[in-house]
Amino acid sequence: GQRAGLEAAASGPVSPIRGRTRAMVLSWDKGPSEGKRQKVATKPKEPKSETESYASLKLIRDAAKRIAPFAKLTPVHTCTSIDDMMSDDTDKIEGATVELFFKCETFQKGGAFKFRGAMNSILQLSKADLQKGVVTHSSGNHAGALALAAKTKGIPSYIVVPEGAPQCKLDAIETYGGQITRCEATVPAREAAAARIQKTTGATLIPPYNYGPVICGQGTIGLEFMEQVPDLDVVIVPISGGGMISGIATAVKGIKKDCVVIAAEPVGAGAYAADTFESKKRKELVDDLPVPDTIADGLKAKMGSLTWPVVRDKVDGCITVTEDEIVAAMKIIYERLKLVVEPSGAVGLAAAMSTQFKEFNRKNPPWGKISKHNKVGVVLCGGNVDLA
Repeated sequence: GQRAGLEAAASGPVSPIRGRTRAMVLSWDKGPSEGKRQKVATKPKEPKSETESYASLKLIRDAAKRIAPFAKLTPVHTCTSIDDMMSDDTDKIEGATVELFFKCETFQKGGAFKFRGAMNSILQLSKADLQKGVVTHSSGNHAGALALAAKTKGIPSYIVVPEGAPQCKLDAIETYGGQITRCEATVPAREAAAARIQKTTGATLIPPYNYGPVICGQGTIGLEFMEQVPDLDVVIVPISGGGMISGIATAVKGIKKDCVVIAAEPVGAGAYAADTFESKKRKELVDDLPVPDTIADGLKAKMGSLTWPVVRDKVDGCITVTEDEIVAAMKIIYERLKLVVEPSGAVGLAAAMSTQFKEFNRKNPPWGKISKHNKVGVVLCGGNVDLA
């Protein structure tokens, strides 16, 4: 069920915004030529993009209908005290304001957005494939989401988890009935282990992000967000493998073409590891950077062959954030919004509060002109925190 709005805190009022549906009635006046066949000039169809076959507004709308009986419509919250933090003295002199809207995927089943894509994928399997179950490799949230979605349909799930995954996420997988296989914390090791399980069980592989049904499932976040706050100017989305932002960008741009979509990415505490930022800058997929050493454990994957073309074409920019900025944003969310988020879930707010966003927004936005009163959507993608 939908979570009710949180009580206003002394730090600033917090309010939920319900989703809205609209009906449109079209009518045509009958003219004197009624009944006669008229020649109508038709606009040539635009060629389909290379991503249309696996990530389109229609496919995302289909996914929304498919998962509606299972997934939650998550609330949007606001907080005036955080909005005040977004405007410094210069902003106030210039009359510029920022209003933040938080899409709370922390309230989704499994505690993160991943349930949407997992459920959408399973619901498209044949009866024969369902009986054999599903397999995936994941550092946590996708693993738990797939195990939960599999449990919902009463089918087996086989989960490959790399060493170092948070215990709270392992506990969730086991609670949902997932059969865990551990492996080294490298992508080749994860893929090899999943392939072995697939060969012995016949289970269907459901990748964590580089997979059309997963991308479209995550895109339902964008559909809901634009229904709940139709006049958003900007949407900021944490990025790792790119499944969530690919779906959201496709939905948002399909509904409101001029809405700006920004990726938020951790640079890591050690060697520079911002592969999305570098890929956007070089206009080609960069996959030779190290895995980021970051507390945002859900944002360590690299973009794939399906997600990169969407990010390249539909994501307007990328903002990188440091470990200190992630921790600060997480603290603000706990203290002001009164919500539990994991570090990965705080990366969007860290980007919104960064100097990069302020300077780009006020002086020279590389993604186009934005109004002085900006309505900025931030996706809080997960709330699975290991409290041990």
